[in-house]
Amino acid sequence: MRAGQPDYLLLVATAMLVITGLLAVYTSSFAVGYHEFGNTNYFVARQAVFALLGVAALVVFMRMDYNRLRAWSVPMLLLALLGLIAVLLPGPGVERNGAERWLVFGPVSIQPSEFAKLAVIIYIAAWLASRGTDINKFSLGFVPFVLLLGIIGGLVIAEPDMGTTIIIFLTASTLFFVAGAPLSHLGLLIAVGGIISYAVILQRDYQLDRLAIFVSPESDPEGGGFQIAQLLVALGSGGPLGLGWGEGRQKFFYVPGSHTDGVFAILGEEIGFLGLLAILGLFAFFIWRSVMVTLGSRDRFSMLLCIGVISWIAGQTLINIGGITRTIPLTGVPMPFLSYGGSSLIMVMAAVGVLLSVSRYSSGERLTPLGQSGTRAAPTRPRRKRPPARRPAYGRGSV
Repeated sequence: MRAGQPDYLLLVATAMLVITGLLAVYTSSFAVGYHEFGNTNYFVARQAVFALLGVAALVVFMRMDYNRLRAWSVPMLLLALLGLIAVLLPGPGVERNGAERWLVFGPVSIQPSEFAKLAVIIYIAAWLASRGTDINKFSLGFVPFVLLLGIIGGLVIAEPDMGTTIIIFLTASTLFFVAGAPLSHLGLLIAVGGIISYAVILQRDYQLDRLAIFVSPESDPEGGGFQIAQLLVALGSGGPLGLGWGEGRQKFFYVPGSHTDGVFAILGEEIGFLGLLAILGLFAFFIWRSVMVTLGSRDRFSMLLCIGVISWIAGQTLINIGGITRTIPLTGVPMPFLSYGGSSLIMVMAAVGVLLSVSRYSSGERLTPLGQSGTRAAPTRPRRKRPPARRPAYGRGSV
């Protein structure tokens, strides 16, 4: 099968989200950049470099036949596991804000859990596609799936990074359900995940405090409830139209992580409710084009790949917005495309490249049986039958 053209509307939506993200990082980070590094453009300049690397990753995955990812699924998963283990080791792993999530190589820092999201999607999609009806069996479907998810989730929780663990769990569970797993197995999976999460939360006081603050941030507005209170102040201050681009006040050291997981609130303050609706509309357009690519997929593997990527990006967006609006407890996950962060942006754009690869090889034209041409013959109009020739009429008496 030869490749066709990528979904250009999906490509346009991605470009618009990346440009919006660069603008969002600049307006939300220039105060922090000047205070910490003496450079108002520090964070946006680095984000622009990350965006260029993300474009390169997008092009590589887009031009690649997505079927090659089947062979790459195991090496990518092993690389993700090595990265998740390495951050927990005292040498390569670096602790920031009480979490060990980064590998630092000189001026470059890498967050392996972001790579693990894409690696898990590719591996599980390949594994589920090869299982067929065995996915319905408890020993051949449910047990190995839970073991794999337990290993990955356990390493991410140990960092600790509860938000990323939830995203991986939700994405993998969605793939498990779409692949045809029985509802009883899915219910058991959710129950096991809930029990483990509850046990982990009980072992960590700061996560219990997060739940208590979520219920009543007003009880400690200067302490644990400070962040969520300032996030809500930022959103409320914007009103319908916002204070104006760059005119927000909460980014001046009121909202912790204003350029990372709090960027959506800063945008709400500056462009208002209608501006946020426009950004959410752009995300909705991105998801719609991704769904169109999924509906046009030619095989089970590509369909699962697309659903995994959509579940990841859409789920992470909703979790980020839910935390900022106090709909759910804060988890600290970044907003896709908009938040500052190299590992996150590069891997999200690589995932978009996978979607575009599926769109190219789903719209491509099949080879002819002789293999001489990749184009289908144009339909021809049926030839009209000529009426039978009339015999000449001879007059009477003629010979």
